[in-house]
Amino acid sequence: MFDTFKIYTHKEVKLEDTLDRITSLGYRRADETAEEGDFSLRGDTLEIFPVNFNFPLRIEWEFETVKKIYSFDKTLNKKIIDYDLLIIIPYDKNARRYSSEDLPLDVVLRIEKGDYVVHSRYGVGRFLGVKKLRAKGKEGYYFEIEYANSDKLYVAKEEAHLVQKYANFSAKRPRLSRLGSKEWTKIKERVEQGIRAFALEILRMQAQRKIIGGFKYSKDGQWQRKFEESFLYEETDDQLKAIRDVKNDMEYSGCMDRIICGDVGYGKTEVAMRAAFKCVVNHKQVAFLVPTTILAYQHYANLSKRLENFPFYVEMLSRFRRPAEQKEILKKLKEGKVDIIVGTHRLLSGDVNFKDLGLLIIDEEQRFGVVHKEKIKKFKVGIDILSLSATPIPRTLYMSLIGMKAISVIRTPPKQRQAIKTKIMQFDSSILGQAITRELDRGGQVFFIHNRIETIGRIGQWLKKILPQGVEIGIIHGRLATQDMEKVMLDFINKRIRCLLSTAIVESGIDIPAANTIIIDNAHRFGLADLHQLRGRVGRLNVQAFAYLLVPDLEKVSSDVRNRLRMIEEFSHLGAGFEVAMSDLELRGAGNILGKEQHGFIWMVGFDLYCRLLKKEIEYLRQTFKIESG
Repeated sequence: MFDTFKIYTHKEVKLEDTLDRITSLGYRRADETAEEGDFSLRGDTLEIFPVNFNFPLRIEWEFETVKKIYSFDKTLNKKIIDYDLLIIIPYDKNARRYSSEDLPLDVVLRIEKGDYVVHSRYGVGRFLGVKKLRAKGKEGYYFEIEYANSDKLYVAKEEAHLVQKYANFSAKRPRLSRLGSKEWTKIKERVEQGIRAFALEILRMQAQRKIIGGFKYSKDGQWQRKFEESFLYEETDDQLKAIRDVKNDMEYSGCMDRIICGDVGYGKTEVAMRAAFKCVVNHKQVAFLVPTTILAYQHYANLSKRLENFPFYVEMLSRFRRPAEQKEILKKLKEGKVDIIVGTHRLLSGDVNFKDLGLLIIDEEQRFGVVHKEKIKKFKVGIDILSLSATPIPRTLYMSLIGMKAISVIRTPPKQRQAIKTKIMQFDSSILGQAITRELDRGGQVFFIHNRIETIGRIGQWLKKILPQGVEIGIIHGRLATQDMEKVMLDFINKRIRCLLSTAIVESGIDIPAANTIIIDNAHRFGLADLHQLRGRVGRLNVQAFAYLLVPDLEKVSSDVRNRLRMIEEFSHLGAGFEVAMSDLELRGAGNILGKEQHGFIWMVGFDLYCRLLKKEIEYLRQTFKIESG
């Protein structure tokens, strides 16, 4: 176990003592709290960026008492989330490798009344709130947790780090543990046994990749620099760091397996493009796997434009290509005449063969189904893997805790980016007409999302009535003929169409800089992460963007729907993808992340404790069999 420093609101602790403690934990004083490990002082307010948080924190003092603790968005100078408890771990990257079930994380400190929680020693209970009690002659505040048979456990704030928020992968409620029995110990032992085989499989895959090794790419040359100079925007510091991380991985003799985490529009694709270019310069092929046909087309178009002055050939494999065209592309791919192939799950078909594949880029892997993920695994031995994700918390938490995957996080938004103003409202023709007209008057474009193909035509007729004379509407959905969809998208990208009426097919990745208003019909039918992704279609530049979420009377929808809509409105700050992903996990589960055989174990102890136990088992096996990490 490693040293930690706990801070609570409404508790006396001298600011000077706090500065001494965080300095002893390796944190460095700076003029601005810009990155992990920094802290700065503004009067009676301490700013610090702990390594176990996604955003920096502010701690406000009133005399010698801590008054407030909250995370904040530095770009907007906006408060994000309040905390009653803060646990700071050492600023030492190796601290993440310690074997401990008690490692405190940002996401598990946000516990509200009524939430299910897991005490690492006593099991699953329900959090009833904070209660003031007298114990050993002193009054103090305690966490009240209810267990089976209405038994209660009172946890002192000093031991609050032993309590984690319970999260699972389905709506199935956990079973409350029984206090005073050996039930919880037996459950943990059973879970640990189930984890052991899984941990061995993970290490076997890592060892296999190490033994086979990878291609060692050359250092950047003149062509690489010329390609990167064609990027139209100024890179953020986080983006540059991610690019350095990727290049260092590729220039090493082992196989890269790195995930780039960053919110919608934070520049993950540029990192991927530079990796792809480095690969083809070294005479290797690149496969760029994406979840939707439209996103495949956009990546293909962008790569083709960026490479027009270089002797490299980009192709696309999706239903936008006719069977005869696909056959010809596959022939060229096998012969090595295609350098970069962008495609949907069609790339995973048995008839796809490469001459010399060097790099696989996966955009939003969690959006692929179980069958596709199994096929992706077969790609992964002997080549470099680069994954991109905007809402990565469950997978990132899992991967980082077990030390299986290298991670680069892009937290900094592009310069002058503004948060998207989000409004939840009922369908109102007058207000919507004004919103659309305002966008068109400033030279912009509009997305209108209606996710039912059967009634999309009716919405199109309504839009024609309220739009100014001569404004073109494009309509796309999954049943549209390939050539028709391609034409509409080209017209929208080239601004010949000003308003695009679409199903959620445009959800992932598509980038239309001039589109800065989005209207989402029946928003209550979408998940939290889906709404965040759709909202991310606008606000890509420095223009104020707007998102209108159309819902029926809020009194007539379920409490879960109201919570989801409340959260999407709350998580409208820049970089909110991390909070959105974890909240979506808590609200409706996160699908098949670890494999079906592990879901029962996750349900028994919760996702957070499961990850800790898995991490501990992997560390034990590494030490036992002398296996190097990484």
